[in-house]
Amino acid sequence: MSLGKKRVAIIGLGTAGSMAAWRLASRGAEVVGYEQFGTGHDRSAHGGESRIFRTAYFEDPDYVPLLRTAKALWRQLEDETGADLLKLAGNLMLGDNTTEMANVSASIEKFGIDAALVPLNEARNRWPNHPFHEEDVVVLDREGGYVRPELAVLNASLRAKSLGAQLRTYTPVDGIETKNDGVWVSADGQSERYDHVVVTAGPWAAKLLPELAGLVDVRKAVSAWFVGKERRAFDPANFPCFIRTAPEEFYGLPAMDGNGLKLGLSGKVNRPVADPDALDRTVPLDEVRAFRELVAESFPSLHPDPVRVNAYMEGYTPDGHGILGRLGGNQRLTVVAGLSGHGFKLAPALGDIAADYALKGTSDKTIPLLNPDRFVTAPTSTANP
Repeated sequence: MSLGKKRVAIIGLGTAGSMAAWRLASRGAEVVGYEQFGTGHDRSAHGGESRIFRTAYFEDPDYVPLLRTAKALWRQLEDETGADLLKLAGNLMLGDNTTEMANVSASIEKFGIDAALVPLNEARNRWPNHPFHEEDVVVLDREGGYVRPELAVLNASLRAKSLGAQLRTYTPVDGIETKNDGVWVSADGQSERYDHVVVTAGPWAAKLLPELAGLVDVRKAVSAWFVGKERRAFDPANFPCFIRTAPEEFYGLPAMDGNGLKLGLSGKVNRPVADPDALDRTVPLDEVRAFRELVAESFPSLHPDPVRVNAYMEGYTPDGHGILGRLGGNQRLTVVAGLSGHGFKLAPALGDIAADYALKGTSDKTIPLLNPDRFVTAPTSTANP
């Protein structure tokens, strides 16, 4: 290791970890990434072929600057790799006059987002296959669209490797221990010293960091793919991505492999996962039935039976906002966890902020909503699960 160059370990090379590896390697750090599966695997929260990107934000207007940072970094990653990752084909926000829709309006007004309130009759004419209700407020976010998650993780990882990062796939981490001379990572029967460790282990984060137990609720998320009855009816040009908040919550994106639609239900109905190492990836018929009922009620232009269902995992915090930063005062440890079902669009910005913490000890790019201190204030203990 060259004098002055920080040696940083990243544990988990998925949503945030792959991006942290890229951003750290871009900034000259000596990066070693640990991943218990392969590069771009589908066992965690970045599975499912597509994720919605939106700028007019339901959760809180304070996310908008972070989203724009993420968009710029998505474009930078595309430029550096030649991959097509972010498609800004628009995103519809559907719901009644709730707090979520008020946040969307506040986002637009405060930050000048390229978005518009669309009258209901106009919306029905423009997007006849969308499920509109009489009480709907319809907002078109022209800065929205979709991201390709597995391709993004793969390309960020490969870019990090091309910049000198060492990526150790199929290498589970057994423990982390902070000492006076650094932080030690145990894996494959060996222990190595690092100046800093970034934990981006997704559903497995609480197994490495006991402080997160009870704060990150791991749930099984299911997506279902349906085929359209009419050719091109669900192309992105004819059918933007959407999120509905009321009367029930669900979302949809045009299928990436042809004419059809990918649907997902609210995170509130996702079933708990007691042990991320024992996720049942089968989707029982009662879960399939929920999708069939949704399609029968809202999407008559789809064939009612899914041609594919997929299960993966997401981690949710009590307040629905992720955890990003120093955990409990440990100056050698940064954590990104509990992204609560809306983290992938932010992934490169989260990775860049994690790189800031690892290299500078602080970051001016983050937002208070993500501060771990709202949950964890006591000094972190070591972990050797």
